[in-house]
Amino acid sequence: MRSVNAAKKWVLALAVAGGLALCGLGMANSASPEDVGYDLVIANGRVMDPESGLDAVRNVGIRGGKIAAISTEPLPGKQTVNAKGLVVAPGFIDLHEHGQEPRNYQFQAHDGVTTSLELEGGTADVDRWYAAREGKSLINYGVSIGHIPVRRNILTKTNGEQGLGGKASAAEMAAEDAAAHREATPEEIVQIKEALDRGFQSGALAEGMGINYTPGASHWEIVEAFRVAAKYDASVHVHLRYAGGKEPETGLSALEEVIAAAAATGAPLHVVHITSMGMKYTPQLIAMVEGAQKRGIDVTTECYPYTAGSTYLQSAVFDPGWQEKMEISYHDVQWADTGERLTAETFEKYRKTGGIVVIHSIPEEAARTAVANPMVMIASDGMPITGAKVHPRGQGTYSRVLGHYVREEKALDLMTALNKMTLMPAQRLEKRAPAFKDKGRIRVGANADITVFDANRVIDKATFEEPLQYSEGIQFVFVNGVAVVKDGQLVGGVFPGRAARAPILH
Repeated sequence: MRSVNAAKKWVLALAVAGGLALCGLGMANSASPEDVGYDLVIANGRVMDPESGLDAVRNVGIRGGKIAAISTEPLPGKQTVNAKGLVVAPGFIDLHEHGQEPRNYQFQAHDGVTTSLELEGGTADVDRWYAAREGKSLINYGVSIGHIPVRRNILTKTNGEQGLGGKASAAEMAAEDAAAHREATPEEIVQIKEALDRGFQSGALAEGMGINYTPGASHWEIVEAFRVAAKYDASVHVHLRYAGGKEPETGLSALEEVIAAAAATGAPLHVVHITSMGMKYTPQLIAMVEGAQKRGIDVTTECYPYTAGSTYLQSAVFDPGWQEKMEISYHDVQWADTGERLTAETFEKYRKTGGIVVIHSIPEEAARTAVANPMVMIASDGMPITGAKVHPRGQGTYSRVLGHYVREEKALDLMTALNKMTLMPAQRLEKRAPAFKDKGRIRVGANADITVFDANRVIDKATFEEPLQYSEGIQFVFVNGVAVVKDGQLVGGVFPGRAARAPILH
């Protein structure tokens, strides 16, 4: 009996000693011997977490796709990445990316993005959209229920899925254009609301709305669409009805429309790409958003760090009068397939066939003002890769902010930039989709979506002349604890991306 008791005491002593050791390693909870060690350790990096303000050298332990420990002491891991001299940040969350395809995801991963969301255009079929990407995605993905495709389908009596662009015949383009310019009947507005509601029941993250693309939509239709979003505490991600500063159809008056809709319905409002809406009047639009926030209206906004926008030439954005409204000419519009600047003749030719153009219309000072403002989130508005000269924003947005505007221009500090790319986008969505409470943070229990980069070297390489180039200086990217970028190179054959989705209610 004495020997048995002695053995029990010895085992107990080992267990206590092991528990103390684990506490020293920064474990969140005590663990049994078989649990000791992590799937992955990111060691010796400069951990920057916008939520807590942590900015210090730490070791990060990952287990089961989650952050399990953050410690000043060494951590044991099955794999260890030495991040000495590198920044360890939450993975970037892109609220606005139209290119939801594998090739786009590769460019985004190289740019530090771990969660890519199509929230402006959205989809008309939320279930089908998510099903098409399940188990096949390099990074996390998510979508809104889109007012544009829902409205188009109801007014044209068709069943398309995507919100913006896509291939269409001449007859289909003509029908869509007619519907975009037509006011919906009361019966059609009821059908639109029912379709939006079904999208939220299916777990759509938000409501997408592009009023500039549906000029026939009445103010009441917009209010009614906001009312559906309010029912689900869902933000409405809006491309404003107008852009520029030519009265009465100004970016400012368009902003007034949706702030009023938000105030009247209680729906959260998110204004997309404020620079391409405000152009040289961007500071005034930002001031309007700030004023609304101070008075208790739930409104946020975003920008991309470029002096050009991009959209489809066949869209209502290029209705007659576009040159005067945007204060640009044909030569400021660039055809994505070839990079050529348009003339009156090529404008008419390509508008009939349809396709993506790059629009050089945003003053550099407007872009810099928005990027530097701590209130304005960063989002790429990346486009599907349809041609060699597509806009570079889908490939280089985040590295451009970190390299050009933080390091070179010193327009804002690094922590502020990271906040605009990680925590703020997560907070925009977490009320509607609680899963985002575990994104955009470096803390125990958060998803192991992590971007590791060299702050002294990170830079965008995608240009308007050569847009299909990977960013540099993003050394490691982990999605749910799995490396998708390692030593600056894509990792092949891995698909750790998961659906970023609100609760499904049907």
